[in-house]
Order: sequence, then structure tokens, then C-alpha cells
Amino acid sequence: MNNAILTRIMNQPDAHLLLQKVEAILHEEEERRQLFYKEIKEGEKIEFINGEIVVHSPVTKRQNVASGLLYRLLSIYSGKNNLGFVGIEKIMITLTRNDYEPDICFFKREKSSGFTENQTLFPAPDLVIEILSDSTEVRDRGVKFKDYQSHKIEEYWIIDPENQTLEQYHLKENSYDLILKSSQGNFASFVIEGFQIPILSIFDEAENLRTVLGF
Repeated sequence: MNNAILTRIMNQPDAHLLLQKVEAILHEEEERRQLFYKEIKEGEKIEFINGEIVVHSPVTKRQNVASGLLYRLLSIYSGKNNLGFVGIEKIMITLTRNDYEPDICFFKREKSSGFTENQTLFPAPDLVIEILSDSTEVRDRGVKFKDYQSHKIEEYWIIDPENQTLEQYHLKENSYDLILKSSQGNFASFVIEGFQIPILSIFDEAENLRTVLGF
């Protein structure tokens, strides 16, 4: 698709003028982005997406439970095996054009070992997890999906707390493959070595605790 867009531009006699306009727009956007960094408030969940500042509304209890249970599983397993760093909610990742605060993300030890205690901006993770809501679903399946894919984030999970389902995507060459979409059974991570859990443990406290005890 990107090649098709470039081909259409290059077939225009004023292609150089079009590119100059794009460059000017992106320069102005980058200035707004730098101002965004300076004005971020610690208590806000906020993102910079295609030049726009997106402020998130409060989450439901259902979303919060799924996020907390999954973070518990990932942080305990990763910590026990010294695999890397698990971030939750307020970790801001900076990609080429956009800045996101995923619900959960994971960085392998090779990448996270260089992080500092006062660091506030982070590179592309190895795994990103988004917890769906009515207000975020379009972005989670749209611009974020494409951006995570183009920045070669190896694994992407989309969690639907209302229907208690997990979608697992794995990067193959330059595109995400849908590995599974299910509310039942176990699944294993490609990025986190040896991490295999029941899908139910993301949504059910008792199943979550049984899983943790089995690590």
C-alpha cells in the first residue's frame, strides 16, 4: 500500500511540491510533539497520534481487572526468570511519528538493561498488549495495529474484557499473522520464553492465582 501511494505521488507533475507540503506539515507536527512532551502531566493517560493529542477516559472495572491480572502474570513470570521489564499503563513508547501508552508492554532484557530509573520515554517494546474499550477499539485495531506492525514489534495481543477473548498476533516478515482468537484453552508467547497460560487466567482471579502458583 505504501508503494502504491508513493507511485501515485511520483506520477504527479508537481510531486516535488506535494512532498514539500508534506515535509512542512510534518515539521509543524514535530514542534507540537516537542511541546506535548513538555506539557504532559504525570496523572494523565495521554498519547500523541498523527499530530493529535488523545486523552483517555477512565477505565471500567472489567478493563482494570483484566489489565491487573495479566500484569501480575507477566511481571511475576518475567521477574522470576529475569527475562526483562514489564510496563503497565503509563509507560510511553516513542515511535517514529507517534507516542503511545499501551495498557501493558514487555521489553526483553537485552533492551531493558539500558533503561534508567528516571526514564520517561521508551523505545518500541517486543510485546504490546491493549485492553479494548468502546473508545479505544478503533485505534487499537487501526492506527496502533499498523504502527506496531511497521515498527516490527514482534508480538501484539488485543484483550477483549467484555467477551473475555484474546487475539494474539505475531510478526512474520513485515505483517502480523493472527495466531489465535479465543476465550478458551492455553496460549504461549513468542516473545516471552516459556510463558504459557490459560486464557481464563486473564479474566478470573482464582484461575489467575492457580497459574501464578504453577510458575
